[in-house]
Amino acid sequence: MSHVEIEVRAKTVDLAVEAAMLELGVESREDVSVKVLSEPVKGFLGIGGEDAVVLVSKAKTPSRRGSGRRRNQKQRAGKGGAKGDNTERSSSGPSRNRAAKGNRTPQKQNKPQRKEKKVSDDRPQLSTEDQAKIAREFLEGLVEAYGLEGDVLTSVDDDVIIANVEGEQTEALVGVRGSVRSAIHELTRTVIQRYTQDANRLRLDIAGYAERRRQALAIYAGQLIGQLRSEGGEIMLEPMSAADRKVIHDIAAENEGIGSYSEGEAPRRYVVLTLESSSTEEE
Repeated sequence: MSHVEIEVRAKTVDLAVEAAMLELGVESREDVSVKVLSEPVKGFLGIGGEDAVVLVSKAKTPSRRGSGRRRNQKQRAGKGGAKGDNTERSSSGPSRNRAAKGNRTPQKQNKPQRKEKKVSDDRPQLSTEDQAKIAREFLEGLVEAYGLEGDVLTSVDDDVIIANVEGEQTEALVGVRGSVRSAIHELTRTVIQRYTQDANRLRLDIAGYAERRRQALAIYAGQLIGQLRSEGGEIMLEPMSAADRKVIHDIAAENEGIGSYSEGEAPRRYVVLTLESSSTEEE
């Protein structure tokens, strides 16, 4: 397989590398070779600055996961065939039912089911501010339990709990592609739900990962949209979390003539970018 190198331009070297890793389908920075072509230059009062430019290549054999995959007309037509296959497989059900009819054993009458008693919920209805306090105390305990130095800041925005875990050492709580952060997010929500009947939405970020990820995805989507405009067809992205898919959909919506939709089942659900004209023809 030929050696693949891509050049990416972004505000910082780290952001450019992260966008390149998305394009190459690489999860760890140790698996890429990075050559900095130019460092970023800050402009005066935000004017005249220059982005960082990096040249990134895989340090190991490229995996099949990762960068956008182009789907041609034959593959799109194959969707109907795939559905047909599922229908054929599901048709085996009635044959089993017909065989079951031959069984003359009388069936027992269903006994009336007992109504389950509803268990009263003695949890109070806490305010969003009180829920934010519970989230902060839990996250502070988690950071301390890991032996890390970091601060936990919480606030409330339109009934949404916003929690930020800050500090260089807290990067250890992010994980590959934010996997550990996602787990901590669910744990925090569970803890809040133990103390209140109706828990508010929670938005958690650790070590600024969410914002970096959003910017990297924006760069990545922009490159794929440029490829889509020049070559046409459709481009399938790698499976992503719901939050990452939303970023891609938002970027597509900001670009005239570009459409997007999701396919697949979680956790393998992915986004497909398409030209709106071609999607109209398919309908």
